[in-house]
Amino acid sequence: MEPMMIVTVTTLWSDNGSSPLTFGSTESPVSTEWELIIIPPYIFTLSLSGLLLNSFVLAVFAMHKDRLTIAEIYLSNLALADFILLCGLPFWAMNILNEFNWPYGDALCKIVNSIIIINFYTSIFTLVMISIDRYLALVKTMKARGFRRTLYAKVICFILWILGLLLSTPTMVHRKVKFLEEYDTTSCILDYAHDSPWKLAHQTLMNLVGFVLPVLVIVFSSGNIIKVLAKRKESVGFHDVNDKKATALMYAVTLLFLLCWGPFQVFTFLDTLCDVQVLDEMLWSHTLNVGLQVSVYLAYLNSVLNPLLYVFSGQYFKRKVSIIYRRARYPRRGSDMTVYQRSVVSTYINRTEQIKTVVISKAKD
Repeated sequence: MEPMMIVTVTTLWSDNGSSPLTFGSTESPVSTEWELIIIPPYIFTLSLSGLLLNSFVLAVFAMHKDRLTIAEIYLSNLALADFILLCGLPFWAMNILNEFNWPYGDALCKIVNSIIIINFYTSIFTLVMISIDRYLALVKTMKARGFRRTLYAKVICFILWILGLLLSTPTMVHRKVKFLEEYDTTSCILDYAHDSPWKLAHQTLMNLVGFVLPVLVIVFSSGNIIKVLAKRKESVGFHDVNDKKATALMYAVTLLFLLCWGPFQVFTFLDTLCDVQVLDEMLWSHTLNVGLQVSVYLAYLNSVLNPLLYVFSGQYFKRKVSIIYRRARYPRRGSDMTVYQRSVVSTYINRTEQIKTVVISKAKD
């Protein structure tokens, strides 16, 4: 599909304008009311609720005094990626309300769009690392002890951000503010040269590196985890609730990501097939335009649903929130963990003293 087929609202929301992720085009040069009425409020609502929820998740992880586990480091990294993504979306809502005249300059045009791409890669790579960590913890328990360290997890998170930054290069290079004389707008567009390989490379990277390969790793890890848990369940006396809960949360987060981002990946792949003339561009253009737009809205929803999943499904997260609340409400009593530890130690000492007393009395008899 030719990259410079720009058509006001509909096309600017796809190939060259309003969404940092979509690539399709459309045949209609007329602005549609539903895009102007529905999309900006949807984006603003998504951004506000997502920023509040992800801020809450990050605050809980930051305020809790105990050192974060490896899984929590990865989950906090995922929440940070979602938070940064949502910071960029209001710019696009204002861009639509401004009839696709980009008022924020060339630098923000590149930065805002790059943020979306970086978040996409960082999120899926973080899910891969969560899956690998669960695999090492449950399948390669003894061999992986030296690899499962919180310092390594932090370094890996830093590397994931660097990878996301590198993979956003096509967006950084080709996103620019350009005056479109045909439509009398100064828009932030993806300006690919005619027959440029950049668009094909961008979409291929998103499909393969950003979806297919990560999903294969996750499926491999999950399959082995399920086998191991099934075998251990058959063993007499094995019942590790903590591992099951952590693994279940990992599955839920991964499944949510696939449901939200999967449709976009499918439409991106179909758009690539049109580019290489495997599919008829004229036949698929309208379907791809609508599909890419709707799938992008669904993909952004993932950044809001993730923190809800932590709050309602994460037992450890709920416990941290409860401890922070009680600590704030009763500051003089010290942290709940300290009180708990003191009670355990006190009980142990008292019981020990009682045992010694019984033994001594028997000796006297």
